[in-house]
Amino acid sequence: MSATAGPALVDAVAADVDRLCTSEPDVRRDLPDSVHKMRVATRRLRSVLKSYRRVLRRKRVGEITDELRWLAGMLGVARDAEVRAERFASLLGDTGALFDEKTVPPGAKYTPRKDFGSQLVADERRIYTGAHRIVVDAFDGRRYRALVDRLHGLIADPPLRAGHADEPAKHVFTAVLRHDFRDLRRLVRTEPGLSGDERVEHLHNIRKAAKRLRYSAEAATAVLGEPADELGRKAKRLQTVLGDHRDAVEALQTLRTYAADAGESDYQRLCDAEEAAAAKALEEYPDAAEFLRYHPLG
Repeated sequence: MSATAGPALVDAVAADVDRLCTSEPDVRRDLPDSVHKMRVATRRLRSVLKSYRRVLRRKRVGEITDELRWLAGMLGVARDAEVRAERFASLLGDTGALFDEKTVPPGAKYTPRKDFGSQLVADERRIYTGAHRIVVDAFDGRRYRALVDRLHGLIADPPLRAGHADEPAKHVFTAVLRHDFRDLRRLVRTEPGLSGDERVEHLHNIRKAAKRLRYSAEAATAVLGEPADELGRKAKRLQTVLGDHRDAVEALQTLRTYAADAGESDYQRLCDAEEAAAAKALEEYPDAAEFLRYHPLG
């Protein structure tokens, strides 16, 4: 591992660029979880470039991060629909009693509802199919190819800032982790007292800050070793808990739209299931955020 910050960061970024570029063939083939993996690689790279921005020249990196945001946005439409389809299919399976003739009260007429749920899942899968097609078409476009060329150029000819890039890697990477840690802790400390939609959005911001800390810590592991690795694992857990909460909230919003349109009481049962899932995630939140009581890396 390089002793100075510039080369050490280039090594970390190179691994992220490789993750992103090697995921393209799998997305083209629509392999399971391929969109998710490419989206994560894209977000990870953008986050690392932001966290370690003082080591890099702003203009060139800013152009790359703008294009990474564009790519992540396209992948996000597909991935979000994929997640909703999977969640709804799972919920419908978990509430299988809705489909079971044996659950109908004595004397009541049983009418099979072949379209119940299937339309719900089919709509999300249709959104995914269209969004996936847009992503694959983009792969063959000039904008994406230009982004890939820029990413490779970022490694071959990194836009390092003189001075900062020559500082000891340990000092620079430690400073970045402490900065991202403080940002996350500040958000968590201002969360109590919030309620309703304001709290939901604040928790989403905490999740994004946890993700940023996770990625900056993972990028620093080769330099800082176990302390950075442990910090990354704890940040990932917090990100996951609040990600589960966010997924439930967003699925609930979609379900409520269906409930309003269809007037189906059974849709409300699914809404109740997502509300329970969101509440369960929040039960795990305090424990997941406990690591923020102690300052990392000494």
